Amino acid sequence: MMGYILEMDHITKEFPGVKALDNVSFKVKKGEIHALCGENGAGKSTLMKVLSGLYPTGTYTGNIVVDGKKADFRRIRDAEDTGITIIHQELALVKDMTVGENIFLGREPRKWGTIQWDSLYYEASKWLKMVGLDINPETITHTLGIGQQQLVEIAKALSKNTKILILDEPTAALTESEVEILMGILDELRSKGVSCIYISHKMPEVFHLSDSITVLRDGQTIKTLDKNEVIEDDVIALMVGRELTERYPRVEHKPKEIVLEVKNYSVWNKEKPDQKVIDDVSFSLRRGEILGIAGLMGAGRSELVMSLFGAYEGRSEGNVLIEGKSKQIKSIKQAIKEGLALVTEDRKRLGLVLDMDIKENTTLPNLNKVSRFGTINENEEIKASEKYVKELRTKTASLETKVGTLSGGNQQKVVLAKWLMSNPKVLILDEPTRGIDVGAKYEIYNLMNQLVENGVAIIMISSELPEVLGMSDRILVMHEGYFAKEFTHQEATQENIMVAATGGK
Repeated sequence: MMGYILEMDHITKEFPGVKALDNVSFKVKKGEIHALCGENGAGKSTLMKVLSGLYPTGTYTGNIVVDGKKADFRRIRDAEDTGITIIHQELALVKDMTVGENIFLGREPRKWGTIQWDSLYYEASKWLKMVGLDINPETITHTLGIGQQQLVEIAKALSKNTKILILDEPTAALTESEVEILMGILDELRSKGVSCIYISHKMPEVFHLSDSITVLRDGQTIKTLDKNEVIEDDVIALMVGRELTERYPRVEHKPKEIVLEVKNYSVWNKEKPDQKVIDDVSFSLRRGEILGIAGLMGAGRSELVMSLFGAYEGRSEGNVLIEGKSKQIKSIKQAIKEGLALVTEDRKRLGLVLDMDIKENTTLPNLNKVSRFGTINENEEIKASEKYVKELRTKTASLETKVGTLSGGNQQKVVLAKWLMSNPKVLILDEPTRGIDVGAKYEIYNLMNQLVENGVAIIMISSELPEVLGMSDRILVMHEGYFAKEFTHQEATQENIMVAATGGK
């Protein structure tokens, strides 16, 4: 490894009422993978938006030096021309365009002003092979899975002759095999002298991949570490400013009577009406327990809970009993009325209205509680929202803050607040801690225990097996639309869950 390819010196960035970055310094060596860690709201994404030109010169103080030369980025294209490319957590692909068009968007090969399509698709296919995607570059992007779209983003970044590649939570939506492909790609880039800045809350990934780790907390640089000289707990302690004695604060719950019973339940694919995505499943859920649902991506976990919540467009049949009474739930409104609540895996697209503020998002499904004769009582709305901001310790300047400007962990707290306000009997959590830092995760786990103690029944879907094992009283493992196995907390291990999830015996 050679000298520093990037130096960010004394970067300070302020928003109205908030100092997001406070004199942050950050250096990256040529040909290294440098992990950037910190809780949501620590300043990681803001720092990378400064580096990538999204926040242009003049909107912050401090200096950026790339390859020994001072850099002033007035737009994203300036950063890209210097060899800096960012892949955001939210994919920036045009879904109705082809894969090839997305890879070369704005940089199409032209001759006498005319796009050379043969050349474009030929070059696109080379970059797709480099990231392990064996697909036709003329494929329409929206037909691909989220994991494949992430790899298209990486192919697009590599095609720009990148010197510094920034990846923000790149594996959040990838399968295990896709994660392995990504790891291989990053190893190869490192060997070719490309530097990577890797933002992730997944400590095993950070320690597997990175050479160095820089920790930010509350908008300040805390420390830069050599990966080989520390362990995960050291990094976590620096991130949260305290030691977490247990990653999963599980307590022994005392399940009571059955609150939800699902019998012989099937769901048909909304796009292929003759194909089942859920095939004749049955299960029960007791008041005061956490039921974990594990399985690989595509196993049908989300489709099952979305259908039970009246939010899946595909046809369903079977019996659903709530507190012993048969229910036919055909809409979200009806599900809420029956005491169900669903925190979806895609909080930005399905869980929140990003342009609305915290107060409006919190009360949106609960307007009947803060209104009279069709008119919202603003005082009641403020009082209710304030209650959950305090209880969940949501970091915000005010209740009028737009949720789109909050960190991922604080956005998730707003989603939880709106459903807690509905006083659910059954709370369904689909990937409740995806893209959330360890400190916020710990707070959510404690909230789950508190809710269960108060008699709420929880269904938790998670792709993180340590989380499923750490928090569940029982675990159902889904494989290709049916439950392959059920384990008690005592019986379950990562190994036997994976055997069941992959169809083994």
